[in-house]
Amino acid sequence: MSEIPQDLLYTEDHEYVKSTDDANIVAVGITDYAQGELGDVVYVELPKVGAKFGQHDVFGTIEAVKAVSELFSPVAGEVVEVNGRLDGEPALVNTAPYTDGWMVKIKLSKASEKDALLNAAAYTAQLGE
Repeated sequence: MSEIPQDLLYTEDHEYVKSTDDANIVAVGITDYAQGELGDVVYVELPKVGAKFGQHDVFGTIEAVKAVSELFSPVAGEVVEVNGRLDGEPALVNTAPYTDGWMVKIKLSKASEKDALLNAAAYTAQLGE
């Protein structure tokens, strides 16, 4: 069974949104379920700080032994921080998806977009777990 923290928001594409100390900035990564489906992550391609994305835009790719998948932005905004540790340690996505394995931090353009995301119960129901 996948780990699904109660305090996060989720997309149907298996990305999560985690609040930070700044109400206008969220951390984004992939869920425990997603990393489990991908298998061992060997490379993550992420955008540069300052890149802007709309909700559902592709913001990067993740390469695992089994497949390469696109990463979709759960919210519109500007990248204000990229997790540089993933360059040398892409396996952090597997071992700690909700902590050290986050991918980007995005400054929200429209905070209301978070309202369209799934809460933990809805995400769990989607997975059928």
